[in-house]
Amino acid sequence: MPNRKRAHRKGFILMEVVVAITLLALILTPLAAMVFKMTARSHTIIGGAYRNGVLMEQVNLLESLPYDSLTVGTTTTTVTTKPYLYTQKVIVAQYYQKYMLRAKTVTLIIIPANPLYRPDTTYFMRSSAATLTAFVNDNQ
Repeated sequence: MPNRKRAHRKGFILMEVVVAITLLALILTPLAAMVFKMTARSHTIIGGAYRNGVLMEQVNLLESLPYDSLTVGTTTTTVTTKPYLYTQKVIVAQYYQKYMLRAKTVTLIIIPANPLYRPDTTYFMRSSAATLTAFVNDNQ
């Protein structure tokens, strides 16, 4: 029966399927780890961008307020508006007051609700020199 040809097999054997799945797993595992790290890094960058935006907005607001509107003490505000939930703490302290010159230090702390995002703190000083008022007397 040497003339008898072997019939072509149709399909896979189980061992070929196991080897293929193992090779696929070896290739996809580092790829999945890389995608996970990229996603985590992306969330960190997005959180930093939101935090910086909130920080800049609040610093601009506090710098634009009249000096006498900054009351000495601590104010804590929780913002629950999506996409960036955070707690804001503003600490205003009297720095010095000598003659007509007064100054207050302002500490602004932004604490994100999401633990993936880092909190941030900024300090600045507000000063107000009392202006001399010239009295004009029209009766002279």
